[in-house]
Amino acid sequence: MAAELFPTKKLVPSASASSTTSSIHQYQQQNLTNNNTATAAQGCCNWQGLYPTIRERNSVMFNNEMMADVHFVVGPPGGTQRVPGHKYVLAVGSSVFHAMFYGELAEDQDEIRIPDVEPPSFLAMLKYIYCDEIDLCADTVLATLYAAKKYIVPHLARACVNFLETSLSAKNACVLLSQSCLFEEPDLTQRCWEVIDAQAELALRSEGFCDIDAQTLESILRRETLNAKEMVVFEAALNWAEAECQRQDLTPTIENKRLVLGKAIYLIRIPTMMLEDFANGAAQSGVLTLNETNDIFLWYTAAKKPELLFCTKPRKGLAPQRCHRFQSCAYRSNQWRYRGRCDSIQFAVDKRVFIAGFGLYGSSCGSAEYSAKIELKRQGVPMAQRIIKYFSDGSSSTFPVSFDYPVQIEPDTFYTASVVLDGNELSYFGQEGMTEVQCGKVTFQFQCSSDSTNGTGVQGGQIPELIFYA
Repeated sequence: MAAELFPTKKLVPSASASSTTSSIHQYQQQNLTNNNTATAAQGCCNWQGLYPTIRERNSVMFNNEMMADVHFVVGPPGGTQRVPGHKYVLAVGSSVFHAMFYGELAEDQDEIRIPDVEPPSFLAMLKYIYCDEIDLCADTVLATLYAAKKYIVPHLARACVNFLETSLSAKNACVLLSQSCLFEEPDLTQRCWEVIDAQAELALRSEGFCDIDAQTLESILRRETLNAKEMVVFEAALNWAEAECQRQDLTPTIENKRLVLGKAIYLIRIPTMMLEDFANGAAQSGVLTLNETNDIFLWYTAAKKPELLFCTKPRKGLAPQRCHRFQSCAYRSNQWRYRGRCDSIQFAVDKRVFIAGFGLYGSSCGSAEYSAKIELKRQGVPMAQRIIKYFSDGSSSTFPVSFDYPVQIEPDTFYTASVVLDGNELSYFGQEGMTEVQCGKVTFQFQCSSDSTNGTGVQGGQIPELIFYA
């Protein structure tokens, strides 16, 4: 009955056997405590009087044989768990259970098999229905979302989505994109795209990218706003193809990789690669035919370019935004000097953003080259750092320096931006600093950092700009 009321969809990937076994064991230990409590309660002629609220009394019934009038055999063959239930409580918590037990087509079954839901996730759903408690963990949240969607428990489903949004990162964004489309969660889908666009190279190189389905692969390869070199996109597609060969029990030969990629190969914008990257990478991969390789070489070099099935227009990527925290800048004959000291500032945002790097001042007395060690920390823990050189033309302009990859910044948490500069001693510096700056839809707040040993603070100094994606 339940399967008829909920559309059949591809089953979400289950947790690993070890994590599932651990989760089941954890629930069994908890349920043993519940059963012991209930057994003790049964020994009391007025056990209900021990609990002042209906919520507490219902909680005693969770995963408890006492007064159970239905049982579920949950999980795939070889990994099932028998779970007791109470039809009235379940029907109050889910319209699907109500139809199953009290609807016009209700069947009087003592035991109901649910092979497509993992036992820990089913128990998590029942815990919410019985106890009004939401107990989620990273290993089982996707399967719990599946159960909540299947049995139409919307508040639990929303809690699962919120949990996924807060744990979203480049490592899991591609997998969650696939699942968010499956579960028809447009807000989560949008958040996944924001991460994938801004941290595209990290997302494409993640293990999770190889686990996505072919439809999600194509949607990512079509993406106009990916912030990634096309060579990275190509390599990621080949990694996915190797994993797909294994899923289809195919030997991961070059021919089979091309076979499983199908027309998705033409979504990779190979002609937009640097010629050197193409010659040393894609051209020698074996995935392209000789005619395709020859035509792409001609497209790079010939005056009359051949027609290609590949898109020849580079991706737009994302346009970086700049948060400028000073209202003016200046220079004096005796400052700003560096002497190997650290210039640092703390900042927080009200929305999730991705810090790509900083805009820095340069020499105030002619052109000069600088070496900069830039760093981003959260609660004293380094999140990204890089040593990079940049050239200053002697103007009061800011000069961008970037991390290897954009860094995800969560809202309402202070982070520390630091730089140690080595170069021409006299530099421009900022004045009339602001404690709060509005950049588009993002509000930045600034405060002084104890790491700053060279005079930089909110009112003046260095690190005039934060370069970010939102």
